[in-house]
Amino acid sequence: MNILKFIMVTLFSVTMAFAQGFKVKAAGEQTFSFEDEVGRNQAMFFSSTPLEDVTGLSNDVKGTITFDVNDVFTLKGSISISTASLKTGIELRDGHLQSADWLDAESYPEITYVIKNVSNVKTIEDNKLEVKVTGDFTAHGVTKEVIADVTMTYLDESEQTKKKAPGDLLGVVAKFSIVLSDYEVEHMVVGQKVADSIEITVTMVGSNAK
Repeated sequence: MNILKFIMVTLFSVTMAFAQGFKVKAAGEQTFSFEDEVGRNQAMFFSSTPLEDVTGLSNDVKGTITFDVNDVFTLKGSISISTASLKTGIELRDGHLQSADWLDAESYPEITYVIKNVSNVKTIEDNKLEVKVTGDFTAHGVTKEVIADVTMTYLDESEQTKKKAPGDLLGVVAKFSIVLSDYEVEHMVVGQKVADSIEITVTMVGSNAK
């Protein structure tokens, strides 16, 4: 019995040693929603070629993530944007982007990222972590594994945060790249007017208020 207890204590100690999370007021599992009626949450993409740089934006970012505050390795959830919400600043170009020749918004109305696992956790401050998140990115009906560099900032509810939203807030900045041809987007101008490699940055704030 003493041996069993020793093994259990050892396993618990090892698990706690590898667990990394936030040092904040909250404890246990928290779920954050990124529904944003104001449109402050954004997904931005950038394409650079010798002929032209293209910057795009979507304010239609939504989804939920769940994790144990003391163990960010438990992170799970998904984020999505509507394909039709992508804007580049030129209406004609937006129409091309959403057409069947490109992202085909009618057939594939959503672009999604589903979290699979977390690695390389680095504590910046008690309420701020840098992590690498591996997930499945789906666009144009194709799913590929993508690794994102993510900064997560946990804000305990306060009079100041209540001005933005009720509940604790979680700020997330995620950066990653995709290759258009991997998603069967092979328009003749890819690599010329539009780069095959696209840089993506997602900036959002979610609340755990129920």
